Amino acid sequence: MHRNDRLALQRIDRLSRDRLAGALYRETTPLTITAWEVPGEPVPFSEAVRAEYTPFEVGGRWGKPWGTVWFHVTGTVPAGWSDAPGTSVELVVDLGFDVSAPGFQAEALVFRPDGTIVKAIEPLNATVPIEGDEVDLYIEAAGNPSVAGTFTFAPTPLGDPATAGDEPIYRLAGLELALRDREVWELAQDITALRGLVDQLDPDRTRHARVLAALGRAVDALDPDDVAGTATASRTQLADVLASPAAASSHHITAVGHAHIDSAWLWPTRETVRKVARTFSNVLDLIDRDEDFVFAASSAQQYAWLEEHYPALFARVAEAVKAGRFVPVGGMWVESDTNMPGSEALARQFVEGKRFFLEKFAVEPLEVWLPDSFGYSAALPQIIAQAGSRWFLTQKISWNETNRMPHHTFLWEGIDGTRVFTHFPPVDTYNSDLSAADLARAERQFAEKGGARSSLVPFGWGDGGGGPTREMVAAARRTADLEGSPKVRMATPSQFFADAEAEYADPPVWSGELYLEYHRGSYSAQARTKRGNRRSEHLLRAAELWATLATVRTGAAYPAERLRRLWRLVLLQQFHDILPGTSIAWVHQEAERNYAAVAVELAEIIDAALRALAGDGDLRLHANAAPVAVGGVPALGAAAEAEVPAAADAAVVRVRAAGDGWVFAHERMRWTIDARGVVVGARDLVADRELIDPQRPAGVLQLFRDTPRDWDAWNIDVEDAALYRDLLEVESIEPTADGGGLVVTRSFGGSRVEQEYRVDPGSGALDITVRLDWRERQKMLKLAFPLQLRAERTQSEIQFGHVSRSVHTNTTWDAAKFETVAHRWIRVVEGGYGVSVANDASYGHDVRRGDGASGGAHTVARVTLVRAPLFPDPEADQGSHEFTVSLLPGADVADAVAEGFRLNLPTVALTGARPIEPALTLDDAGVVIEAVKLADDGSGDVIVRLYEALGSQRSATLRPGFAWTAVEQTDLLERPVAATALAAASDDAIDLCLQPFQLATLRLSRPAE
Repeated sequence: MHRNDRLALQRIDRLSRDRLAGALYRETTPLTITAWEVPGEPVPFSEAVRAEYTPFEVGGRWGKPWGTVWFHVTGTVPAGWSDAPGTSVELVVDLGFDVSAPGFQAEALVFRPDGTIVKAIEPLNATVPIEGDEVDLYIEAAGNPSVAGTFTFAPTPLGDPATAGDEPIYRLAGLELALRDREVWELAQDITALRGLVDQLDPDRTRHARVLAALGRAVDALDPDDVAGTATASRTQLADVLASPAAASSHHITAVGHAHIDSAWLWPTRETVRKVARTFSNVLDLIDRDEDFVFAASSAQQYAWLEEHYPALFARVAEAVKAGRFVPVGGMWVESDTNMPGSEALARQFVEGKRFFLEKFAVEPLEVWLPDSFGYSAALPQIIAQAGSRWFLTQKISWNETNRMPHHTFLWEGIDGTRVFTHFPPVDTYNSDLSAADLARAERQFAEKGGARSSLVPFGWGDGGGGPTREMVAAARRTADLEGSPKVRMATPSQFFADAEAEYADPPVWSGELYLEYHRGSYSAQARTKRGNRRSEHLLRAAELWATLATVRTGAAYPAERLRRLWRLVLLQQFHDILPGTSIAWVHQEAERNYAAVAVELAEIIDAALRALAGDGDLRLHANAAPVAVGGVPALGAAAEAEVPAAADAAVVRVRAAGDGWVFAHERMRWTIDARGVVVGARDLVADRELIDPQRPAGVLQLFRDTPRDWDAWNIDVEDAALYRDLLEVESIEPTADGGGLVVTRSFGGSRVEQEYRVDPGSGALDITVRLDWRERQKMLKLAFPLQLRAERTQSEIQFGHVSRSVHTNTTWDAAKFETVAHRWIRVVEGGYGVSVANDASYGHDVRRGDGASGGAHTVARVTLVRAPLFPDPEADQGSHEFTVSLLPGADVADAVAEGFRLNLPTVALTGARPIEPALTLDDAGVVIEAVKLADDGSGDVIVRLYEALGSQRSATLRPGFAWTAVEQTDLLERPVAATALAAASDDAIDLCLQPFQLATLRLSRPAE
């Protein structure tokens, strides 16, 4: 017969679909079903089992959005099933699954009558093994709505329980007892593996023809009317092609069982708790059934949830961890965003994550596991190393929309020079099903073929959890050594990294940030969540500082457990879909409530500590928790108001009318505001330089169109960068009552905004406070500063330092960075001269050349204030906001750092009996104290974390303001390391020598009580 591959494949596919799939179960039988709808939020099994259940039928509607229904299923296994050779008895459930991906729709968890968990039910893992002859199971079914649908990004009310509706959205499509034919199932796995392989093989090669011929013979050997009776004969036809070994030069894949579970996203954190239980129970079932299967899971928070809500399941996980089958990875509290968390917060992600894994399992993950975060800070390599980790994994950079990263296995170099062995799985997914297509893609795209042969593939349903399935494990077994396919082994991430390092002795180096050329809107979406994070980070800094000082000076009790609990809550909300603002309304409403509660509790801690330090009295004090002087108050101490120049009324820089505008005069700066309420003059009196061209005013609010191609909350499109208008219409402009400010009021669209101008009496910086009632949709608001400055680069604050980025767009790599992230400040640099732009709650920025023929002499810096995407939260950012942005010409990096702290950590007024001497002093502004706290081990030792902030080697002297006996350098987990930053120590001082951007943690031992 003449060869016709197309017809042969059609025949194979039709028989597999119509005959084989339907023969997986020899028989089925119905069961008795009763149901109870939970009236509110989910309840534990102990409550559900006592509820009153009513009869329920297959085909019945159930599950209002976000609701829970418990099904009680009972029955008897038919006679002869349990003893039938080559079979397994299973419960098969269809909750009403649709085309949405697993984890994005209805799910369930199955319990025995004693409350122990069997496993979960998911769209592509919907079977439950039956033990014994009687069926008695409880099924907790979650009516989670498919918020994303097919990812058309259409606005939906489903993300907020207040608008999601009360009508059932699912119909129970199937719930029955079935007798699975294991040989037919194995045949299905054989055909799936080989059929997928055919699509990846070169049609002109012998292997393609032989596999296709074997599949044809297998189909011929399978009797459509007796699939069970002929399955073995069909498998025999495939045995030879399945046994043909892979080539000696084949790519090697380490397949790691995995389930990427977003700690919140298109579901709230309360649902993630249940997703963890469902996924981990599925995994434990697979571990029990396959001796080679191993599973890796990150996020200590998720294990902590399991321990709290499902302690028996947690105990089973702990046993599997001990056996090496269930592998904690990542070493972080959650898979956080790494762009926006502050310095200490990103360090604490590792401290809290690793401490949990060490305390609960005696395991320390060495691989940092962040497959889905939206870009990676250039500070991360140093933080990874200082946390005691060795390796880094992500695949998210494969989402770049412009440039493709040149490497998959390489050394990633951070801002301080630290290098970390890094792997990007070339399979370009963290949700692989180990299909032939995925395996072939991994080999085809692997950039290091000439020097290495190994890559890692995380497999299992993820995002919404679910995890690996028995079909995936079967695929791994069939491709362990299969001609035409990469060789696949199931192993742990650490096994992969150790082997990859050994085989690739001289990998290439990538220096600097791993910027994701996508999801740039995540720097600015959900502004209230971002403000809550920024505020919480700074309050935590202050609380730890004052509580530590109160303990070492007055003996006050240190609130270690309260601080740890609050830290962990803030760290949870730095998850890569919460802090970036890309979750449903429910998630962000909860985050805002949590931030408010955190602020209240931290204020209590701060107040108690300051009162212990200052004593009872009527002396008016100002306390400064910042590592720089603020408003005349020394760093890390409290001064009497009479000694603080900025507290005096005379220190207010007053505004006066000048022609048709207004002027602020300061000894360093002269600022001019015109009748439109925008800045038309910024005269640096020290440098004798004008920074503003009146034809290109600054402090201008610009309203942009914001209609991305896809991923609305996540993305900003470059085309929209040119589609904006200046908001120059003025309703009113008038000085404030104290004469120190100028308030401009504007309206546009359905929104209203006030801009209040003030000049800081210390630095001369112009502070612009924007109070906004935001009612726009699919718009973006930026605050723009066109400067008479020919800048080649911008310095942007990140964790423990800053990065420099080009202003020009000479290359596609430069042009792709049209929106970038910074923490408290950016500095626009022309030669040795700089202008800082600081903020109190924003992260998104853009800096570019001016427009037009003369634009090359100008640089425009913008701060992105607020957006209004419609998906996944159609009400995102609607309502009231407040932002403060500060402009300071003539600023060096140390000035920019100081401005950032001035805006973000203002002094606290209190009364007491005495000033508070600084906790520590430093004699060099280029070294910044990031944290002061007591040691986690309860020893009473003081931990001081500091870093070099300017980007050059420097020496400094640290003088503690409390008794101490010795100092040693530690890692982030406060374990001794080489004293690379310690030059010398005397009775009252510690001499430091820090390399550029070096982070150092010091442990100061305290005298015995």
